[in-house]
Amino acid sequence: MDFDEVIDRRGTHSSKWDTMEELYGVSPDNGLSMWVADMDFRAPEVIQQKLRSIISHGIYGYYGDQEEYKNSIKWWMENRHDWKIDTSWIFTTHGLVNGTALCIDAFTKRGDGVILFTPVYYQFSNLIEASERKVVECPLKLIDSHYQFDFNAYERKLSGDEKMIILSSPHNPGGRVWTRKELQEVAKFAIKHDLILVSDEIHHDLVYPNKNHTVMPIAEPAVCDRLVMMTATTKTFNIAGAHTGNVIISNPSLQEKFSKRITALGISPNSFGLFMATTAYSSEGAKWLDELIKYIDGNRNLFDRAIDAIPGLKSMPLEGTYLAWVDFSGTGMEEKEFMHRVQEKANIAVNHGSTFGAGGENFLRFNLATPRTLVVEATKRLEEAFSDLQ
Repeated sequence: MDFDEVIDRRGTHSSKWDTMEELYGVSPDNGLSMWVADMDFRAPEVIQQKLRSIISHGIYGYYGDQEEYKNSIKWWMENRHDWKIDTSWIFTTHGLVNGTALCIDAFTKRGDGVILFTPVYYQFSNLIEASERKVVECPLKLIDSHYQFDFNAYERKLSGDEKMIILSSPHNPGGRVWTRKELQEVAKFAIKHDLILVSDEIHHDLVYPNKNHTVMPIAEPAVCDRLVMMTATTKTFNIAGAHTGNVIISNPSLQEKFSKRITALGISPNSFGLFMATTAYSSEGAKWLDELIKYIDGNRNLFDRAIDAIPGLKSMPLEGTYLAWVDFSGTGMEEKEFMHRVQEKANIAVNHGSTFGAGGENFLRFNLATPRTLVVEATKRLEEAFSDLQ
C-alpha cells in the first residue's frame, strides 16, 4: 500500500475533484480538493482483487444468499468493537444518508421534531427538512477547542414534539470521540424524553491512537429498545461510491417498522457493494486500516502544527475521522473574508462551517485523507494566504 502516491482523479466523475469548481469556484487545474469525505487513496488490494475476479467472470446477476456478507459484518463488529450482534438485525441501505432518510421516514411523521447536536453533518438537516420534519438544534458547547454536550440547556429547548435524536459518533465535524459517560448521558436523555436514538457511527473505525470508540449499545445497554445503529465500510475503506451501508436494529418492533418501509420502497442492495463490504471486513482489510490510521495520523499532526502556527487560526484536535475542523474566529474576520482567502487565494476547496448548523459559522472543514505532499502544499498555501497576520 502506497498512501504517498498522488493519483489524478480529475475527469473520473469524482464528486470531490470534478465538481469543486462549480461548488466552490476552485479550478481543478491548480486547486486542492479538501472538502467531501472521501479519500484520495486506492481501496485495499483485497477489494481490488475481488472486483477483478467478478469482472473476469463477466456475469453480473442478482445477488443471492447474504449469509457470508452478514457474517462478515458480525465478525467485524465483534472483533473491532467488542459488539456481538445477530445477523437478523442487519438491514442494508444505499449508504447511510439513505439509511438516515429511511429512519426519519419509518420512525417519525410530518411535523415531528428531530434533535441534532450542532454543528453536525449537514445532510442530517437537509433530510429532516425535505421530509417535512422540524430540525431541533441543540448546540454543543465549545470549551478549550473541545465539544461538549449541555443537557441542561437542551431541556429548555424541548417543545414535546421531538421524536428522534440523530447522533454523530465519532462527531462530524470536529472529530470528537465521545466518552462512555457522554454516550450514557445521550442515552439517558433519549430514554427520559421517549426518543428514538439513531447513532450514526460511520467513522467508528477511524479513531487515532490513545482514543477508544465505544459503540452505543455497549456504552448503555438500556437504550437498545429505542436504538438504531448505522455503520458502513464505505468511509473506512474508501468505497463511498458503492453506496452500501448498514442499519442495525435489535428491537423487534423497530425492525418491523423499518423492514416495512424498505419493502414498500422496493429497496435492495447492489451486488458490487455487498461483494466489496464482505471482502473489506476481513483480516486483510483490518491490516490495511491499521496502516491507514497511522498515515492519516501523520497528516493530522503535520496539519495541526502548521495551522496552529498561523495567528488567529486553530485546528480542533482530532480524536477520530480525517476531517480537520479549523476555527478562524481568532482572525477577527467575517466568514466571507476568510473563505475568500482559503478558496481564492490558497485555491483550496473546503466545506463551509455554516452549513453544519449553529456553532459552525467561524469554521471550515478540511479533508486530510490525501497524500502527505498535498497536505504540505495546503499548509504552505494557507500560510501565504494569511501571511499579513504573521
